Amino acid sequence: MTAFTLARALRAGDTVYSSWCTLASAVAAETIAREGFPAVVIDQQHGLWDTAAIVAAVGALHHAGSTPLVRVPVGDFAFVSRALDFGAEAIIAPMINTERDARQFAAVAKYPPLGERSWGPQRAMALQGKSVTTDYLREANDGTLTLAMIETPTALGNVEAIAATPGIDALFIGPYDLSTALSGGTAQDVQAAEVERAIDRICQAATKAGKIPGIYCSNTERALVLAKRGFRFITIGSDLGMLRDSAAAQLKALKS
Repeated sequence: MTAFTLARALRAGDTVYSSWCTLASAVAAETIAREGFPAVVIDQQHGLWDTAAIVAAVGALHHAGSTPLVRVPVGDFAFVSRALDFGAEAIIAPMINTERDARQFAAVAKYPPLGERSWGPQRAMALQGKSVTTDYLREANDGTLTLAMIETPTALGNVEAIAATPGIDALFIGPYDLSTALSGGTAQDVQAAEVERAIDRICQAATKAGKIPGIYCSNTERALVLAKRGFRFITIGSDLGMLRDSAAAQLKALKS
């Protein structure tokens, strides 16, 4: 796998569709990647992943020719640099609500002078076939991506400042948390008028700041719609959803 392919594609203006994995199975993540997804998200926030499983999955995704991303738990900035050292090439950080949150996130993900990431990417270098430390160091700040999740009214109010933060590469929308928060905890309608307006505002803030607009979608139909609205990094469904839907379809066919 060529190093930093996701960053190169997105910085070139491509639209990239990614899968999403929660089940803590490196084999499941690799299998999905081998179907052609150029990137796969390992969801540590709500998924079942522990550190050993993440290390295995990152290696498996590199082997499959797909870029591994890790979504870290809320506020777990200490794990950001560890995941990058394991070979992840992008980090999704949830609940980035303020410019201060964004600066903290960028600081642990980027090397000086942009940030304060500590040195130790031995596994990442091995997976990329790099043996000279300065080769990785020279490319890492541009090649490893930071995706700040915008999913609360506070984040929405600060979205322009978050987007403008040096070291933040993308804004990524968590539509279910966003819709829950905007409804005051009464609904999860990701296509409610208020949510749709917020989605467009976040996309515009990212684009205006020269950053990458990203979003999670539950299905391909929604993904295609949002790609037309300007989103360029789009994740679709999950391994659990794929497994459940396939099992349900087969049982329905057997009973018909």
